[in-house]
Amino acid sequence: MEVEFTFTPEEKARLLTIARESAVAVVSDKEYNPAEPAEAGLRQKAGAFVTLHLHGELRGCIGIIEPYLPVYQAVSQMAAKAAIADPRFESVAQSEMGEIEIEISVLSPLKKIDSPEEVVVGKHGVLIEKGYYRGLLLPQVATENGWDREQFLRYVCLKAGLDKEDYKDPASKLLVFTAEVFGEGEVKREQEKKIVERT
Repeated sequence: MEVEFTFTPEEKARLLTIARESAVAVVSDKEYNPAEPAEAGLRQKAGAFVTLHLHGELRGCIGIIEPYLPVYQAVSQMAAKAAIADPRFESVAQSEMGEIEIEISVLSPLKKIDSPEEVVVGKHGVLIEKGYYRGLLLPQVATENGWDREQFLRYVCLKAGLDKEDYKDPASKLLVFTAEVFGEGEVKREQEKKIVERT
């Protein structure tokens, strides 16, 4: 299963701008509704997560899995929620926004797998469901932490509130997805490279 969504550098920059404007607005108690973009790629429906980092540390991350919103709206809403509604953190302060770096993950459709062995570390994110329990980790989490498949699946279970070995339970449902992941630092470097190439 390949990544379902790819964006041009300009589209990535637009989504990151929407994410930042949404986060800045919500921490400033202001309304913000992004205008519908001209690019058709930004109007396609997709699940998306927005991750906020402060000085390299996680500061908030919230997303939607199901593709029921146009991606630009999903990014706008999740950026605002990541700033003020991640229960693991206090709301981001206005004074922090200048130091926050934003990363966006646009999800492919979910695909059910029959065996944990099908999970490819670094490529797949994983969603586990068992009874009322549900947990998800993005593909980059395994890479960032240097986890192998077994460690990744154990942490997905723990995220869901399950026993760490529940990914082996036939009663558990495993789904994988890929993600187009990009952040402000990467897009800025791409833009600077283009400027240099033109000069």
